[in-house]
Amino acid sequence: MAESGFLPTLVIVGRPNVGKSTLFNQILGRRRAIVGDEPGITRDRIEGEAAYHGRRFRIVDTGGLLPHASEGIAAEIFKQARVALDEAAHIVLVVDGRSGVTAADRELAQLLRRLGKPLTVAVNKIDSPSREPLSNEFYELGISDVFPLSAEHRLGLDELLQHTTREFPVAPDTEERPAPIKVAIIGRPNVGKSTLLNALVGHERSIVTPVAGTTRDAVDETVTVEGVDYTFVDTAGIRRKGKTKLMAEKLSVVMARRHIRLANVVLLVLDAVEGVVGLDATIGGYAHEEGRAIILCVNKWDIAPNKDKRAFVEHVRSQLKFLEYAPIAFLAAKTGAGIRQLFPLIRRVFDSASKRVPTGELNRFLHSLTLGSDLQIRYGTQPAIRPPTFVLFRDGDKPVHFSTERFLINRLREAFGFEGTPIVLKFRRS
Repeated sequence: MAESGFLPTLVIVGRPNVGKSTLFNQILGRRRAIVGDEPGITRDRIEGEAAYHGRRFRIVDTGGLLPHASEGIAAEIFKQARVALDEAAHIVLVVDGRSGVTAADRELAQLLRRLGKPLTVAVNKIDSPSREPLSNEFYELGISDVFPLSAEHRLGLDELLQHTTREFPVAPDTEERPAPIKVAIIGRPNVGKSTLLNALVGHERSIVTPVAGTTRDAVDETVTVEGVDYTFVDTAGIRRKGKTKLMAEKLSVVMARRHIRLANVVLLVLDAVEGVVGLDATIGGYAHEEGRAIILCVNKWDIAPNKDKRAFVEHVRSQLKFLEYAPIAFLAAKTGAGIRQLFPLIRRVFDSASKRVPTGELNRFLHSLTLGSDLQIRYGTQPAIRPPTFVLFRDGDKPVHFSTERFLINRLREAFGFEGTPIVLKFRRS
């Protein structure tokens, strides 16, 4: 075990009450490769050792910083934080997404930029997709890497750690097996979700009956195929809100949506006999809004009344136009037909959703596009993955037309192969 002094240091800073300690605890609790917590000189500075994907590092949680504090506890906190900052390999400035940019945030950002060290902004308390736009205003701090995050719910934590530890060395003696790809199986009741889970894991795991809605609690199973671990979660069938009268069923819907949020890839199961119905679009919308990679699984293909795949694909695309990026797999979960082909497809869309485009390559691509006089993109960066998220800095503040946004997304897919994943564009004034 290497001495702590030889490990790169990740330092968490921010003004008081923005969630630094919650983030610190979540990072320490992610893996078991932790050697312990060591209180520092004051109670407001805590250190520990953690690992992420084989990259071991020292992590420091500083007390709430007030840059102009000149005496008392606040001044001592700032003094201790400066010691940690001098040793930092990467600094994470935590801000409160609900409060917006404050004067203290601006002062801290200015101070940290002067250090010339790798610096990332973690916009905390972004606990739902509807709140993600709140993170955009923090680009005004002059720091290009901004990550929305909910430390309490661990949302966005993987993306933040992948970014902040990417330059840290992998310790040969502690290299960890990659985390399993988390796959949620979703759909309306009685489309064959539990049967699909059983087929994927190779044995009876879920209760399978012809009675719609048998599954109320999500169950999960991890399997390994060609060296890759997959954790499958079979969620309860989601009904329309008006039809979920029982409290247990209402909770099932809430939990199913939560498992969508926590998944890396979503399998939306469709019924080949009944075709695509309105509820399928509603459920698919949940996964799309959460930014999950999606595969459309047409189940019961062995008993479909019409075996014309091309016609069924056209039917699916016409009913689920907003999921045009999602690949379609034809299955018969009961007989196992098409199941083995799902695994490489899951891996492919997961890799697409996890892809990062180097900034230089992205900007060469953007400058090669002809967008017309109403939109001039000066610069672009990709601050997040799962889903791939691009921030584009442009001239003017006129709203970008949806057709232009659609054009950009389609060109990004063609150029970089983002199969099966939504792409998020955020426009900022240059």
